[in-house]
Amino acid sequence: MVVYILNTLITPIDFDKVSEAIVKFRKISIEEAKSILSNGFVSAIGHEGTANLLSRILEIQIPSNRITVFMKSGDKGVHFFLKQRLPEGVVLDEQQLSKLQFWLVLSEVE
Repeated sequence: MVVYILNTLITPIDFDKVSEAIVKFRKISIEEAKSILSNGFVSAIGHEGTANLLSRILEIQIPSNRITVFMKSGDKGVHFFLKQRLPEGVVLDEQQLSKLQFWLVLSEVE
């Protein structure tokens, strides 16, 4: 099992290897996210401002790491999800992101 941290609510599944997947989602607190990530994780946070904000909020180092992820059965994801869509081409820094509302969401691939 791998735990990922992602800056999207999308749960990437490799459909070349499986024909279907069941994914459960639920909103989680900052404290629960800290607990889930405390045993290790892979960062797939592709934007430095988001990585910096999450590092501060979660009180752990979240590296910026623009990688492709395919989650498998048993994997979990902690997703940072902005509750609003940004205009096309806009990239926000940590200070700008900190002013926006967001959810932390846990996904679990069955």
